[in-house]
Amino acid sequence: MSSEVQVQECCPRFDPNPWDGKIFEWNNKRFIKDSVTTQFYMPLNFGEVIMRMKDKIMKSGAQMPDWLCLSDHTSESNMDLYLAVDKEVDGAKNVTLNGKFLTKVYEGPFEDTGKWCMDFDSYAKGKGMKIKKLYMWYTTCPACAEKYGKNYVVIVGEVQ
Repeated sequence: MSSEVQVQECCPRFDPNPWDGKIFEWNNKRFIKDSVTTQFYMPLNFGEVIMRMKDKIMKSGAQMPDWLCLSDHTSESNMDLYLAVDKEVDGAKNVTLNGKFLTKVYEGPFEDTGKWCMDFDSYAKGKGMKIKKLYMWYTTCPACAEKYGKNYVVIVGEVQ
């Protein structure tokens, strides 16, 4: 019998390789949508909203492919969340995303988001693409980022 204690994972460990510098063509990619209250773009109830979304997913028997959760900062007081699902989820706002999406992985403190966005803009232009909309994927919560020693953020840009 092992004396090793299992520590429950809050957020799965993120592998940046499948997401760094990739282009995805999404055709009716399923998500559920909810909103987070923010103050000057800083989320106030992110954990509460994620738990509410996860609860609806579990009750519907759906899965969360790659734990993909896109954040759309619509104003300094609101952030819409899009959590990828493999089927329609009862009791949730079900939406789909369509189009061409460019991704790039960044690592570091959230304070670097402005630099990352400028870099992503240059990156997309260098590939001859124009950004239509930007989403942020915060791949782990702050506690798991500390546990893993990496704070990966993926910028997902809808491009043309």
